[in-house]
Amino acid sequence: MSFKSLGLSEALLKAVSKKGYTAPSPIQQKAIPKVLERKDVLASAQTGTGKTAAFTLPILQILNSGHQLRKRPIRALILTPTRELAAQVMDDVKTYSEFTNCNGTVIFGGVSEKPQIKALRKGVDILVATPGRLLDLQSRNIISLANIEILVLDEADRMLDMGFLRDIKKILAVMPSKRQNLLFSATFSKDIKKLANTFLHHPVMVEATPENTTAEKVNQLIYRTNKSKKTKLVTKLIDEGDWQQVLVFTRTKHGANRLSQKLDKAGITALAIHGNKSQGARTKALAGFKSGKTRVLVATDIAARGLDIPLLPHVINYELPNVPEDYVHRIGRTGRAGASGQAISIVSVDEDEYVRGIEKLLDERLESETIPGFEVTETLKEVLDKKAENKVKHRASRKQSQKKKPFKGSNRRRKK
Repeated sequence: MSFKSLGLSEALLKAVSKKGYTAPSPIQQKAIPKVLERKDVLASAQTGTGKTAAFTLPILQILNSGHQLRKRPIRALILTPTRELAAQVMDDVKTYSEFTNCNGTVIFGGVSEKPQIKALRKGVDILVATPGRLLDLQSRNIISLANIEILVLDEADRMLDMGFLRDIKKILAVMPSKRQNLLFSATFSKDIKKLANTFLHHPVMVEATPENTTAEKVNQLIYRTNKSKKTKLVTKLIDEGDWQQVLVFTRTKHGANRLSQKLDKAGITALAIHGNKSQGARTKALAGFKSGKTRVLVATDIAARGLDIPLLPHVINYELPNVPEDYVHRIGRTGRAGASGQAISIVSVDEDEYVRGIEKLLDERLESETIPGFEVTETLKEVLDKKAENKVKHRASRKQSQKKKPFKGSNRRRKK
């Protein structure tokens, strides 16, 4: 099947060809014709399946063939959960709109709003946005959503995970009720279906891959070891394997910082990326990782969601996620675009429950190995007791530091 057979215009075919694509991916084959028919779509597609083009291309065709309004009000809104994903979607909008009369801009928090407002005032057809910055500008009447014809919720499952449901409802309330709606999600969970029922009208359901499955070309392996030996094992794997591009997942921001610092000290260039990092730091870290300047990117789930890293060979779960679906998202970063990839999980005894949850979700048993010198010698009770002990120490340390802080009260005397 060719892109031309999907009913795309010559202008879009030219842009697709310039990008180097020759045949549409499964999600593009299924979604593009339905969007062009102006149907609401509920799509299941993971990152790396070509989902962005699956909605960007038909939206551009619809807007380009419609009546061009003089003041260029926003006619299509694409909502994303993270800044990184918003920026990447905007890159695709720019690429595919090159030979059309459409334009777009992106807005998100963490950076100055002035350039974003300046771009909006010039008039845009397509707006890519994160919920927080969008609602902020809308509440101050800088943005009007009164002319929206098409709404896209991209990675809607992650939006719900990040607590954006209330923001989504506020955004839906200020748009015209008559519009086309497209919802893209990696999974069709109960919450996603419940959200879809609130605003999709007789949607067509399309799936790129079976629900909650992992890439066939990803080799999954578990290495079991003591919790205290995890950092040494990760260092050994990267160093002895001479791995040059590795994405490592931790459960917390503090854990990401700590691991990246330890890898750096071991001579492996590493940077952390998480919600507490500024947008500039996150962009710089990602650019360094893609260029090969940084070998390891240590990330939390929220920060890594939406990262587009082509041909990533290695993903390591330094800590398994609490939610089994997040494991699918994590390892979906590798084994993309037909390339093979490796997903390794470093598992301590207190994470066995997470392994069982993942295996139940995938309906398969994950291969498990032990590397000599890294055998498991601790029991679950020992790990849990140590964890409880560390919590007590942490609380005591926090109380002590709070006592030492001087009281910053007002020096003014109260007036009688």
